[in-house]
Amino acid sequence: MARAIFALLRTHDARIFASAIPSTVQKPGTYEAEEFLRKDSVFLLERYFNFIAPKNETGLLVFDETDASADRNFIRQIERYYTRTQRGRFRANSIVPVPFFVNSGLTRAVQAADVCIYAINWGFRLPSRGMDAEVRKEIAEEFGPWIFCSQAEGQSTGEDGSHPWYSIVYVPAPYGGE
Repeated sequence: MARAIFALLRTHDARIFASAIPSTVQKPGTYEAEEFLRKDSVFLLERYFNFIAPKNETGLLVFDETDASADRNFIRQIERYYTRTQRGRFRANSIVPVPFFVNSGLTRAVQAADVCIYAINWGFRLPSRGMDAEVRKEIAEEFGPWIFCSQAEGQSTGEDGSHPWYSIVYVPAPYGGE
């Protein structure tokens, strides 16, 4: 099934957007950690915006549903980002600021995303960007090259100058730090 999904995505020139954090990261018991988006989520939304805005398109956020209270909390965090930050308000012009949550068992597109996420978790690493956890060799060999090529990329200009961006981002400290 995974091979067929990746072949279909390749045929349609699909792009993967994902954020990865170390499996050892623990959520601190702070107000900020509970109420605000982690850095990896903000970086993911930034890259998605950078991809669709030049095309004058509107993006939707579709997530695999989890626990209802966790989903509600995530919605609240995203709404806070899109309404209370300058960048979020600007980006809400291109991304619908309220995500959809769907049952992956009923939604083929989310099932395909689950397969991609699994392949990223176990077979995709970017050592030059600090992403160096252990991989499953068979997944890395078969799907790693395709995942690498399926990243969207571009050049972003901000207050700190121009820099390249990639749609798969690794954030070693999602709650702060570097």
